[in-house]
Amino acid sequence: MATPAPVQTTVRAPHPLARWVDSLGMSGAALCAVHCALLPVALVLLPVLGLGWWNSPAFEFGFVLFATLLASASLWHGYRHHHAYHAFLWLVPGLASLWAGISVEALHHPVVAHAITMSLGGSLVAIAHLANMRLSRGHTH
Repeated sequence: MATPAPVQTTVRAPHPLARWVDSLGMSGAALCAVHCALLPVALVLLPVLGLGWWNSPAFEFGFVLFATLLASASLWHGYRHHHAYHAFLWLVPGLASLWAGISVEALHHPVVAHAITMSLGGSLVAIAHLANMRLSRGHTH
């Protein structure tokens, strides 16, 4: 009886763009968390510095929408590479927190509740990007 030939497998490194997108997403999410944590202090300083637009609902909506699209695309690309869902366990509650922070009145208008909700969401999204980067770097086919 003949032995079957071994199946040839190729080792694929993560696409450089995928690493860049995860780095951008993680940095953006971390920046979002810092922005939201410092927002109560910044509310006083932003108009003086001419940066009052940072506190506008349109800016928040645009930033959360961009974070949602970037993180979803990045983690989906990573999932297709490493087939591990663990990063989504951080992403889903993070995005839920961000969207709740801009759409739920009880979390949007009280400054402290808004800062906590948005900081938590941004931190969870940053951790999701970090998890995706680690999963992508540690996996080979």
